[in-house]
Amino acid sequence: MNTTASHAVSVAALALALGAALTIASVPLTAQAAENEKCFGVAMKGKNDCAAGAGTTCAGTAKVDYQGNAWKFVPKGTCEQTASPTSATGFGQLEAFKEMKKS
Repeated sequence: MNTTASHAVSVAALALALGAALTIASVPLTAQAAENEKCFGVAMKGKNDCAAGAGTTCAGTAKVDYQGNAWKFVPKGTCEQTASPTSATGFGQLEAFKEMKKS
C-alpha cells in the first residue's frame, strides 16, 4: 500500500473511531433526560439548570432561591414532593409559577 492510501485509511479509521466515541458519550445524557423532569421553584440562587425568566440566559442565572420561573432537573415523579416555600402548594411545580412571599 502506498503512503497516500495508507494515510487516507488512517484518517478514515480515526474519523470512524471519533464518531463512535461521540455517539457513545451522548447516550447517558439522553437516558438522564428520560429519567428526570423539570421542576420549577426548587433551585437555589445561581443553581438552576435553565429558564430563569426575562433578561437571563439559562443555567445558573436564577436571581433568588426558589424562583418560580427557574427549573432544576429532579428524578421523575419527585418534583411535586420537593419543598418550595414560594409555591402556592409548598412544593415544586411542573410549570413556571408566580412566587408567593416566603414567610
